[in-house]
Amino acid sequence: MQRQNFFGKLSPVQSLNPVISPGVVAFMALVGVFILYQVGGSVITLIIFGFDLEKANVQALRIMTMAGQVLFILLPALLLAKYAYEDVTTVIRASIPELKDVALFSIGLIILIPLFQSYLYLQNYLIESLASQSEFINSIKTMLDQLDKLVESAYGDLLRVDNIFEGILVILVIALTPAICEEVLFRGVIQTSFMLRTRPYMAAFYTALFFGLYHFNPYGLIPLVILGFYLSYSVIITDSIGVSMILHFLNNFVSIILFFIFGDEEMLQTGATDNTNISQHLLEFIILGLIFTIFITFIHRYYKKRLEAKNDLPQV
Repeated sequence: MQRQNFFGKLSPVQSLNPVISPGVVAFMALVGVFILYQVGGSVITLIIFGFDLEKANVQALRIMTMAGQVLFILLPALLLAKYAYEDVTTVIRASIPELKDVALFSIGLIILIPLFQSYLYLQNYLIESLASQSEFINSIKTMLDQLDKLVESAYGDLLRVDNIFEGILVILVIALTPAICEEVLFRGVIQTSFMLRTRPYMAAFYTALFFGLYHFNPYGLIPLVILGFYLSYSVIITDSIGVSMILHFLNNFVSIILFFIFGDEEMLQTGATDNTNISQHLLEFIILGLIFTIFITFIHRYYKKRLEAKNDLPQV
């Protein structure tokens, strides 16, 4: 079955001739990489550093984390793409992005970052309110809090730096490497596999959903899914994974810089304090949501017109 992009044009991935079902490829990528990175990587880390990771050398842990992303995410994704589709370049849409594309989608990211902050504030306020009225919801919240603290603790140790050289290494480990490895896996192999089975919007949604779940961030799940969909949309509409890699890097880079400036305590203070703050964040959420909706509408129309103009050009 031939699948098209958002504007009715056949997607470049339609030229692929998979040797196994794209659905199986997506499943293998999701489950296989999860086992390799989460389980295999954890086992190797414990073998090298032992069970008391708090006493382990932080620099060595950072390098190990970066190596694990390359060996257990990027490499398996590329090997699977080569085996299943042969044409790796088309699978991952490897091309140098146009500066205009990067600039346009970066504007959307600038809108999304404060929008997510407002959403998280409102979400946490709602959860706190419901938990105070229901024992069942409070028990779920307690469980999610414990998972959230584990994630924060793991990243907190990696993010704390004492000098500029450690800061550069943190940017490489937390911003650059995931931007490359995760985009090749999700927007490359997994999204392409879904696009060969379903419509672009659904392929983008499925990819974004698994992208959000993959990060094990219970309170940040919805923002992660929305961010994942935005990244998927950018790749499908520009035919370049370079755009999503840069956006992914910028998102992580901004988070790192904010952590360096404000620290973990300030960054994690999202609990509501009074109704005035709630009203303020609700207003910010509505305004930013409207701005982002208008922006996406503009982006969609812009690329549709650009494609139509390109198709009207005489062939030589």
